[in-house]
Amino acid sequence: MKIGLFIPCYIDQLYPHVGIATVQILEKHGYEVDYPQAQTCCGQPMFNSGASKECKSVAEHFLKTFRNYEMVVSPSGSCVSMVRNHYEHIVGNNNDYETLKTRIFELCEFLVDHAKVSKLDVSFPHRVVVHQSCHGLRELNTGKPSELMIEKDSKLHMLLEMVNEIELVYPKRLDECCGFGGTFSVLEEAMSCAMGNDRIADYEETGAEYITGADVSCLMHLGGLLSRQRKAIKPLHIAEILAGTVQ
Repeated sequence: MKIGLFIPCYIDQLYPHVGIATVQILEKHGYEVDYPQAQTCCGQPMFNSGASKECKSVAEHFLKTFRNYEMVVSPSGSCVSMVRNHYEHIVGNNNDYETLKTRIFELCEFLVDHAKVSKLDVSFPHRVVVHQSCHGLRELNTGKPSELMIEKDSKLHMLLEMVNEIELVYPKRLDECCGFGGTFSVLEEAMSCAMGNDRIADYEETGAEYITGADVSCLMHLGGLLSRQRKAIKPLHIAEILAGTVQ
């Protein structure tokens, strides 16, 4: 199977190593990966800013670029959710959308639900806590709310349990927002930072060395707060752990 790889703006411009790790893990599990050069943004920043009409051409370009792939995979839950759950409000009755919304997947949900990964020959000898991004948790159903979740309910946890030598630790609340929210962090900076610092304090109590997750935007937000406060805990995208590109 040839997979169309969608690399969101944050990863393309700031975290290309996450895209490389995504390719490595997909190829390691037998998939041919193609990166269509014509791809651009999914349109989420414009849509979240209220410019839904203005981002219609961006959405239509995305659908045209990826419409011929049997599967499309991206290491970003928020961008996948944008296409799957919100394009209908932008493009309306569009055949390409109706097809693609059943074929586009966040990396972890693809590995668990479609690749049926049951073993990972990688090691990561560190204490790790998982950040559940809001889009992944609430719109892609990659996990469950705190009151319903048990340790292995999250697809991220299921995959990380296969990593050798890793020690997974759990915060008091598994489903709390980091405060990023895209343009929310710009329009409501103080509240965004306060939410992020609360999230960090919860993670620090676990004694974790790394915070991992499936959304670079959340990890970037938390990483910015951590670096400014010279905290020891580090953010790390889950693709890098699953691909074995970091030790």
